[in-house]
Amino acid sequence: MAKSKEITVEEKLRALYDLQLIDSRIDEIRNVRGELPLEVQDLEDEIAGLNTRLANLNTDVENLEIDISNKKIAIKEAKTLNDKYLEQQKNVKNNREFDSLSKEIEFQALEIELCEKRINEFKAKIAHKNELIESTKETIDLRSNHLGHKKSELNAIIAETDKEEKLLIAKSKEFGKSLDERLLSAYTRIRTNVRNGLAVVSVERGASGGSFFTIPPQRQLEIASRKKIMTDEHSGRILVDTELADEEKLKIQALLAEV
Repeated sequence: MAKSKEITVEEKLRALYDLQLIDSRIDEIRNVRGELPLEVQDLEDEIAGLNTRLANLNTDVENLEIDISNKKIAIKEAKTLNDKYLEQQKNVKNNREFDSLSKEIEFQALEIELCEKRINEFKAKIAHKNELIESTKETIDLRSNHLGHKKSELNAIIAETDKEEKLLIAKSKEFGKSLDERLLSAYTRIRTNVRNGLAVVSVERGASGGSFFTIPPQRQLEIASRKKIMTDEHSGRILVDTELADEEKLKIQALLAEV
């Protein structure tokens, strides 16, 4: 069985730099969106919370109205009993029966007074809840309008860049597969830890594109020989020579022009 051709260091460097160019372009597209996706999500979460609050307030009002209805029923029953005891007082045979009925009449009067007090308290609570309901509805309307604008803005950006981003993501995976797992893992780790996600940079005017520290001439020659993967000792970024970088930039530009 024939062995698969081993990829050269230069081919690895080219693949790494191509991957960096692709991923940097994806970063640019996502930076254009900025915080919009998070803003949209936050607004959607806030509106959902406000709708839950509105539903709870409406439930509270419904329960308070039921409480008022129950108190009105209790008042009606107390008045019926009161009338009954007043009628019975007309036919009492002794003071003890009269006093007993008087206490019942007094109790029913207190019951009516207490129920009326509770009804007034419930009505005050309903008025307050209704104010909160109106305020919450206004806030929902404001947030919904704001959400609509943010969604339109985000959708416009997505529509403009969606095709390109999907192609770039596919190409990023393609270039990533051409690298061995160890090298790809190193690239991902460096990219995560450095500023602007630049894991692979070229030597520009004798200095690293990552840290801008001067690279000794002998080390520049080693980088340009493409015999070994070299890193910037200050930033840890992988270094490529300017000529290779220029060639790969033209290649990726041609690729992007097809989008």
